[in-house]
Amino acid sequence: MVQSALLCALAWLIVNGIDRLLAWQTCTRPIVTAMVTGLLLGDITTGIIMGASLEAIFMGISAIGGSVPADACASAIIAVASTVLAGTDIETGLALAVPIGTVMATVNELYKPVLASFAPYWEKVAGSGNVKSFKIQLTAFALLIDRLPQAIIIFLAVAFGIEGLQAVLASLPAFVLRGMSAASSMMTGVGFAILTAMIWDPQIGVFFFAGFVLAKYLGLPTLAIAILAFTVAITYFFIQKQILDSKAKAVETKNDEEDFF
Repeated sequence: MVQSALLCALAWLIVNGIDRLLAWQTCTRPIVTAMVTGLLLGDITTGIIMGASLEAIFMGISAIGGSVPADACASAIIAVASTVLAGTDIETGLALAVPIGTVMATVNELYKPVLASFAPYWEKVAGSGNVKSFKIQLTAFALLIDRLPQAIIIFLAVAFGIEGLQAVLASLPAFVLRGMSAASSMMTGVGFAILTAMIWDPQIGVFFFAGFVLAKYLGLPTLAIAILAFTVAITYFFIQKQILDSKAKAVETKNDEEDFF
C-alpha cells in the first residue's frame, strides 16, 4: 500500500506540476488524472472508464466568486485508487468521489494563506534581477511546494485508508451498496444537467433532444453521435459566418452609397 500511495502522490504532483509550469493544460481534470493514476497503478482501463464518468460529474462544477467547488483532481486519484486497490466496483468508487473532493477543496483553501505568505520573498527574488535563479526556484516551488499538503493527504489516505475502506465496504449490507451504485449513476446525470444549465441556448437546445433520440431510440454509439454533432456544428458555424459576412457587406455597400450621394 505504501508503494501504491507513493504512486498516487506522484500522479498528483505530475498533473499539477504540468499545469503550473505550462499554464492550464487541463491535466488536472478527472479524464486525465484518473487515466494517469490507473496507468501508475497498473489498471489503465479502470482509470479511463472512471475518468470519463468523473469528468461527466465534475464538468459543470467551477469556482464562481467565493464559492469553493469540489477538488476534482484529488477525488479522481483517491476514487481510482480505492477501486483498483480495494477491489470495489466502479460505481462505489464514483459515489465516494464527491465527498472526497469536498474535503480536499477545503484543504486547498486552508493552504492558500501559506502560499500568500511567500509573496514578499518572491518580490525580493524578482527585484534582484536574477532571472535564472527566479525561474529555477519558481519551477521547484511549483513542482514540490505548491501542492505538497494535498500530496501528503493523498499518500496517507491511500497508504492507511484503503484497507480500512475495504473492511467497511465488506461489512455493508447489499442494499447499501446498491444504493451507492444508483447514486453514482444519478451523479453523472446531475453533472450533465449542471453543464447543460450553464450553456443552454434555445437556438441550439434542439440538438440536445436530437442527440437523445439518436442514442436512446436509434441505438447509435457515442462516437457516431459525436461525429454527427461535429459535422452539424461545423456546418452551423460556416452558415452563421456567411450570414454575418453578408450583413457586413450590405452595411458596407450602404455606407458607400451614402458617401457617394
